[in-house]
Amino acid sequence: MDGDPAVDPILDTFSLWLPLPYRVAIISVFGIWAWGANLHYLSLVKIDVPSLIRYPARTHSHQPRHHVSTYRLATLLSIPLAISLLLFWVLTRGHANLVEQYSLLPNLYLIVVILVFALPLPSVSPSGRSRFLLTLRRISIGGIAEADNGKFGDILMADALTSYAKVMGDLFVALCMFVSGKGSSTSRPDRTCGGAFLVPFIISIPSLIRLRQCLIEYLRVRRANKPSGSIGAAGWGGQHLANALKYSTAFPVIILSAMQRGYDPATFHMSEKGLFRLWLLAVFINSFYSFYWDVAKDWDLTLFSKERDNPEHPFGLRRHRYFYAKELYYSVIIMDLMLRCTWSFKLSPHLDHFNDLEGGIFLMEALEVFRRWVWIFFRVETEWVRNNRGPAPDDILLGDYDTNKYDSD
Repeated sequence: MDGDPAVDPILDTFSLWLPLPYRVAIISVFGIWAWGANLHYLSLVKIDVPSLIRYPARTHSHQPRHHVSTYRLATLLSIPLAISLLLFWVLTRGHANLVEQYSLLPNLYLIVVILVFALPLPSVSPSGRSRFLLTLRRISIGGIAEADNGKFGDILMADALTSYAKVMGDLFVALCMFVSGKGSSTSRPDRTCGGAFLVPFIISIPSLIRLRQCLIEYLRVRRANKPSGSIGAAGWGGQHLANALKYSTAFPVIILSAMQRGYDPATFHMSEKGLFRLWLLAVFINSFYSFYWDVAKDWDLTLFSKERDNPEHPFGLRRHRYFYAKELYYSVIIMDLMLRCTWSFKLSPHLDHFNDLEGGIFLMEALEVFRRWVWIFFRVETEWVRNNRGPAPDDILLGDYDTNKYDSD
């Protein structure tokens, strides 16, 4: 079997019980629960996330806390999802023809999700949903707010979208199959729906967003330095260019994956083995560059700097930490490395090339959302340390790290 529904349209067991639209819905709702957990735990350790993302504080004691509002939204979305899924199982009973026949059920749920965010329901944090949609609209074209107007929130959301890149691709595939008339959205996923390169382009959109944001920040630094003609406190913008380069490393992985899917030696003038090796090199660069950035730049840890042996902090960590167990940091570093590599390999067509790997694709998408959930804890903690222990330099060149940056207060 070659993964093409036109060649082998038989649904695998996993897809019979959890079709593609439901997988998209489950991972999306899980992300909302995860964000609520982020807000909840960070508030318990006295980290004020709303202030970091410039979200308005609660003005009345009767207003629910931010994580409670998020949990309410997640609950509102989870209940109809559970009902829809149970009804789907009762009606289809795992029969392929019935699974395709009742494809309207999961699509109706996706409409419910859209309505929950679009309609001004007073019981579901209208201000929060309004802020979410406003931020999403701004970052959807690669925009980014100024630092005092919610820049950090824009970065968090845009980075979260990069973890949902493949989920976005699957959502498009499900909708494309539903409206194209070539099959139902609960049929075996046809990831060439809309053309060989349309789905890869959709997967690349979150990285394009972050790339443009990094370039905007670089230009802001340049404009700030222009009046004086010298390098100011924000540096010359090198870190933003290095960050932009990191996001650009995702594009070769995505492009080469698409080329392998539609491999034609007459078109590419390269053997399939050579194309795979080139893809493997791109995956290696993307995975380890991203891992380095997570540890050294997003979390401000010293693992890759000469200060990792500084006696003022545990090996490879930093002096000021809100999560005091050093083992937690080490565990998260290892987990991040493992899941960074797994996520990159998931972009390969080899993983959705065979019918019996649909469950594996879903698992890796869920694991990437889990990785991002953990990443947010440490990214927000780092930002809180920077704001309360002295701001970190905005422009640290790759490999450079100033361990005294927290001692300036």
